[in-house]
Amino acid sequence: MKKRLGHIFLVDDNHDIRFYLSDMLIMLGYTVDTFDNATTFLDNALDISPAVLLLDMRMPGANGLELQQRMESLGRKTPIIFISGESDKDEIIEAFRMGAVDFLLKPFNREKLCQVVDKGLEIDRQRNQEFVKTDALRRSFDTLSAREQEIFMMIVQGLTNRGIAEITGIQPGTAKKHRATIYQKFQINTSAELIRLCKGVDLSQLKVIEETTD
Repeated sequence: MKKRLGHIFLVDDNHDIRFYLSDMLIMLGYTVDTFDNATTFLDNALDISPAVLLLDMRMPGANGLELQQRMESLGRKTPIIFISGESDKDEIIEAFRMGAVDFLLKPFNREKLCQVVDKGLEIDRQRNQEFVKTDALRRSFDTLSAREQEIFMMIVQGLTNRGIAEITGIQPGTAKKHRATIYQKFQINTSAELIRLCKGVDLSQLKVIEETTD
């Protein structure tokens, strides 16, 4: 049997469903935490990765959509897979609009469940890798001076020292020195390496020092 890696949060008010699904998923190689309502999940579930949330739509108290919205407001990015015995069209549309990975209507088969769970885990795995990459880039970027940050952005765009000098008004030699310092702080040797580090990263998330000096 294929060993699956990843964690599943199961939120469903039906005890029998929680027992059956958690037992099956554990046998398949996942780790599982179960909760009988949205509040208990929010109060106790750790924000770990890779993980997915198997979420019942209709429960006493906060329903699935309300928990989905709450997680969005808290910045929790765990992919959500809805499971529901009965849901109307508007609920399904809203769930997908808010970013649900899939929506399974009960009863569903094991193969389909595993397929969408693995899809959600891969999404979370990639998201976490992107977060780690962005965080590492941000840490190095924050060590740059204002002028170095400005030149960093130009290097990533592929500008040469002469091109940087023309835009900033500094000498090409000064641009070269700034470039060398940037390479040192990022522990790289070429602009190609820097561009590769930035691939897939939203550079607008980097905190830029407003005041610039040489």
